[in-house]
Parts: sequence; C-alpha cells; structure tokens
Amino acid sequence: MTTNIQHLISQMTLEEKAGLCSGLDFWHTKGIERLGIPSLMVTDGPHGLRKQQSSADHLGLHDSVPATCFPSAAGLASSWDRELIGRVGQALGAECQAENVAVLLGPGNNIKRSPLNGRNFEYFSEDPFLASEMAASHVAGVQSQGVGTSLKHFAANNQEHRRMSVDAVIDERTLREIYLASFEGTVKQSQPWSVMCSYNQVNGEYASESETLLTKVLRDEWGFEGFVVSDWGAVNERVKALQAGLELEMPSSGGIGDAKIVNAVNSGELSMETLDKAVERMLGFIFKSVEGRRKDASFDAEAHHALAREVARESMVLLKNEDHVLPLSKSGTIAIIGEFAKKPRYQGGGSSHVNPTKLDDAFAEMQAVAGEAVSFLYAQGYELSSDEINERMLQEARDTAAKADTAVLFLGLPDRYESEGYDRSHLSLPASHQALIEAVAEVQGNIIVVLSNGSPVEMPWLLRIKAVLEGYLGGQAFGGAVADLLFGAVSPSGKLAETFPQKLSDNPSFLNFPGEGDKVEYKEGLFVGYRYYDKKEIEPLFPFGFGLSYTTFEYSDLLLDKGSIEDTDTVQVTVTVKNTGSRPGKETVQLYVSDVESSVIRPLRELKGFAKIELQPGEAREVSFTLNKRSFAYYNVQLGDWHVESGVFNILIGASSRDIRLTAPLEVKSTVRLAANFHRNTTVGDLLANPLTADKAKHYSSIFGLESAMEDNPEMFLAMMKYMPLRALIGFGQGKYTEENLAEDLRELNALARQE
Repeated sequence: MTTNIQHLISQMTLEEKAGLCSGLDFWHTKGIERLGIPSLMVTDGPHGLRKQQSSADHLGLHDSVPATCFPSAAGLASSWDRELIGRVGQALGAECQAENVAVLLGPGNNIKRSPLNGRNFEYFSEDPFLASEMAASHVAGVQSQGVGTSLKHFAANNQEHRRMSVDAVIDERTLREIYLASFEGTVKQSQPWSVMCSYNQVNGEYASESETLLTKVLRDEWGFEGFVVSDWGAVNERVKALQAGLELEMPSSGGIGDAKIVNAVNSGELSMETLDKAVERMLGFIFKSVEGRRKDASFDAEAHHALAREVARESMVLLKNEDHVLPLSKSGTIAIIGEFAKKPRYQGGGSSHVNPTKLDDAFAEMQAVAGEAVSFLYAQGYELSSDEINERMLQEARDTAAKADTAVLFLGLPDRYESEGYDRSHLSLPASHQALIEAVAEVQGNIIVVLSNGSPVEMPWLLRIKAVLEGYLGGQAFGGAVADLLFGAVSPSGKLAETFPQKLSDNPSFLNFPGEGDKVEYKEGLFVGYRYYDKKEIEPLFPFGFGLSYTTFEYSDLLLDKGSIEDTDTVQVTVTVKNTGSRPGKETVQLYVSDVESSVIRPLRELKGFAKIELQPGEAREVSFTLNKRSFAYYNVQLGDWHVESGVFNILIGASSRDIRLTAPLEVKSTVRLAANFHRNTTVGDLLANPLTADKAKHYSSIFGLESAMEDNPEMFLAMMKYMPLRALIGFGQGKYTEENLAEDLRELNALARQE
C-alpha cells in the first residue's frame, strides 16, 4: 500500500495535491477520478449518525436519515462501562457502513471545566482518566466496523462563548494533566483514524496552526498515525495550518485554501515535502476506508433500539431514594406529570442532532411495563414552549397528584437551555418546573422526579421530594429505560461522571468563566471538578462517582501484590465486593491514588482505575486493577515529562470520590533524579530536602555559632533556616562566610547533586 501511495503521489499535479487537503463540499473529501482516488463522506455523530439528506438545509441540522439515537456522552460516561460503550460504537459503525459513511465525527472528549458549557452533554467527564477510557472504547467499537472516528475537539474547547476566537490560557502542567490527558489515553489505546482540531486558541496560538499540539505532542509524543481535520471553519491561515500538521480543511473553501497552498509551494514558503506528507496521510485514510467498505451493508433497527434502551438504563443515575419509594409497586394509582413524559427531551441541540428510527413515549412505556394492575393519571404540568408559570396547569397537576398514591414528575431543561453555539447562564430548572414541584408537594408526599438534562442543575427543591432519577439525555429509548428502572426490572447502576454543585458559585471556574473578550484564563489550574471540591472540602450536591442502587454492596480484602515498587514497575491491586442486598445489581468500583506528601501541589486524590461488575444477591467477586507509573506521576514542566516523587502513596477504593471504603499504603521509589541547579538564591531548605546535600546544609549552623541550638532543638532551628537563601549567609555570618565561600560551596553542592 505504501508503494502504491507513493506512486500515486508522484503522478499528482501540485493542484491535485492541494485539492486533496480540502473538502469537496460540506461533507465530502475530494476525489481524483483519473487516478482512481474516490471522494468519501464524513458525517456528524457521536451518539448517532447524522447523515444529511440531499434536500437538507445547508448545515444538515434538521433533515437527516433515520438513525439510532443513543444517549449522549454525558449519559454514556455515567455507565462507567467500557464494554457497553464499545457495543454502542459497533452499532454506530454498522449504521455508518449501511449509509456509506467513511468517518463518524466524534467522540467529543473535552473536559467539563464548567457546568455552564453549552456542549457538555456531548462530552464525557470532568476527569481525564474516565473520559479517555470511555472515548477509547467508543473509538475501538466504531473502527472495528471499518469506519473511522474523529476524536474532537483538540484541544481545550471548554466553552461555546466566543469559541471560534477565544484564547484559552492554561499553564503547561494543567494542560498536560487535565486537558490533553483525555485525548492522550484515547490516541494511545485506540488510534482514531483522525483527530479534529478545535476552533479556539491555546496559549496565544490557534489550535489549527499549533505545531506543538498537532505535531510535537499528538504525533511525536503520542504516536498518532492518522490525519488531522479542522473543525468546520476552524482554519485561520491555511498554509500555517498545513505546516503545523493539519491535513484536511473542512468544509470546502471554494478553492481559496487550495490556491494558498499552491502559491506557497511556488514561492518556496511551503515545501513540497510537507505537502506530500499531508497527501500521504490523506491517501492512507482514503484507501483504508475503501478496504473496509462492506457491500450491501445494513443494520437491524429494532436490535439497535433494544441496545439503546439497555444503554440508557445503565447510564441513568439514582440520586435519591428516600424511604425506598423506588422501585414502584405494580399496583395502585400513579400520577405522571410533566410534558416531557410524552414529548421527551432525549438529545442535545446542534451538530449532534439525530433523526431517530423510533422514539419511546415514557407514559406509554410505563403503562406497558407496569401492567393492568396500575392505574395511571396524566397532567401536562407546564408548557415546553414557554418558561411562564401556568396556574391552570398547576391546579390540574395538584388535582391529579391528589388522586394518586405516588406522583412521578418529568422535569428538566428544554432544548433552548443547552446547545452547541452558546453557554448556559445558570443551573436552574425553568421556573415553571420548579413551581410544579411546589404545587404537587402541597398535596402529595411521595414525589419522584425524573430529570432530562445534559448537565448539572441546582436542586433547592430536593427536600420536597422522595426520589430523583437523573436521566440525562437518554436517547430514543429514554422512555423505556425509565420505565424499566422505576418499576425495578433492573436496578439503577449509573454513577455520576461529573460533580453536581450545590450552587453555581461553588464551581472552581466560576470567577474565570467565560473570560473577558477573547481571553479566558484557567486560573483554577489542576483543580477541576472533584479535584477542587475534595481538596477545598466543599460539600457538593452529589459527588463525582456517586449513584444509588436498589441493592447494597460491601467492600473487603484490599490487597496489593507488593508493598514497595520502583516507578518503572506495576502493582496489582485486588479487592472483594459482595452484593449484600436482596436484588441483583451492578457496582462500579473506583480506585483513587493519593500522594501522602508531595513537594508540588497535587489534588487530594485522583481516579486511576474503575471496574463495573454485576453481582447476584449474596454473590462476592474479586476485582483487580493494574497501576503503573502514570498512576502516581505528575507532569514536571522542567523535566518535560511525567515524574514520580519517591514516597508513600495511598491506594483508595471507594463507591465515589467522597465514599472511600478501603485504604492501603504503597511505597514508590523514583528511578529519575531531577537535575539540581543550586545557585545563590537557593534556600537552605532546598538543600535539606535533597538527601545528597542535606548533611552539608546542616553545617551552616556553625556560621551563626548556633551549634548548641542545633543540638538542643534541631526542628526549630531547621524551620528558621528553611527559607533562607544562601546569599543571606554572607550578611548574617558577619565575616565568617564570604562570596568566595559561597562560590566554592555551590560548586561542591552541584557536584554532590549530580552523584548517582
């Protein structure tokens, strides 16, 4: 294949090469008919195929072929189920094959910096490890069907406000540990066929023309083998973008980008070698797609709908279940209140909008699951088209709820509240939805709220209700999944992939979102999501990793196969989990790592492993994890690499970031010695902290004639000396210590520090 590609490149004109690096139209790459190079179609995802009909509007937002609409990424991530996400990917790939689509544009893997981001519904998590594991499974599933993915939006696309021009200013350590890490894990595990660059700037440079991001990090460090495509309209300067490592500009620029490339080659600004490399990557993708094409491909729409229902069940999170009001009894009278029960909000707005093959009605599905012994009543409760409080509807809701044993309220955020293109301004439910809760609570003590929303909401009404089921945007089978969970056909097993704050101002990005003008500074640094709430000891509404079940689980026997390792080794961690309840259920076991004492600022704990297991009543199972260097490392900017400090780390096993059940210590020894460069402003404390120079530093007590003080109370003396720069010894030494002494000491200290 390589030989054939090189032969094709040798036959191409300069204009043909340039043309291959831009789109034919909105959704197709260019072909070269005389050389047998076909045009291919790419289309939006990531939770369902959005292939534009020939009669569609320009953006294809409203007229696309029927396809299975799975839960959006916010829900998928809450399943914490790699295998299940892989099956969704396989189904998406099969549907792409049936529609002759070469690349599904997704998954979205940006970090949820703020709950206000209008596009959070199609991103996985606030945690880069969880996000990368989910995305890697999604990519592997789609690509197993001979269809490519486009991991997006690389990088730091964490808001919609001024998204095409804003400069995300992020320190390098935070960028590496949080905002790049979600992409890194996905690329290394699953090799997406393409990566889509984001619109925004990162530290003063457009992502589309950042050689650091697109070549040095993505290709040279991570080993990415595919091609980079622009987000639609993200290219600022075409030639600079190509030089940085962006092969494909989308959509078509009408020949403008092509002409710029041709002129740049002719003028010597752009080398033919750079252009040929881009063409080689595009041809590699094109022929990989051709080889993977399946003739007469089709898919079973009913089977995919059944999968969508299963996935929605696994993704929903039971947040509250006071007095075990759930599961519902299959007898008595139930009031279903809220227009969402019959007109579900099951997906987000914008480029990921899918035309579903079918759509469940929650009211009808609950009737079907419950059987004839349950009487159902219905009241609309509010108007989806308006936020205004309708007193007539509220009274109807009161009257309906008063006749029932239980009231199930379908509430959430209407389409206009969250979408691609703009951010939210608050975390509140519509006033009409909040008023409905208050009205029903006047006459009914058993209230269950089912939420349809793509991101967190505040819940000042939480004490008025008995149960909350977070449904997220559950896809076309949302209604059926809700019915299955409410009536106990299965036990809820979703866990939050993001923190729900008590109020918006608790969020770590609150003071710096969305920035000023075309600049947003990520001043909270590493402390995104639970990393902030846990370190700051701020009680969230619901913590990261939280989710209730209809059964209970017990954790025991946390074991490490080693008590001490070097950072080049791995350690095996095992724990036993038992279902101690009376129902079958699934539990997501979470492993966090905590650095007990660090010289750098670190989060209190960080997720480094998880496993979802299914257990029958009374059944116990051993769960195992493997931890490696990255499980303990932070990104050392001076080193330009990941580094582990020698010391004790705690291995924490829990049911959420705030529900740690078991802890075990592990000693980790670093195999990398950081190069020391001691100078006149190095402090005595810096020397004391280095085992190679500590003894030398202790001798400075003689300069002050304080040998006896050092002997009598060494801790106090060392504390006083800790932050004194070496140059200060000259003044305090009163002639006992000179510039010449300092110069000689620095030579000796640096020599000591270089010893192996």
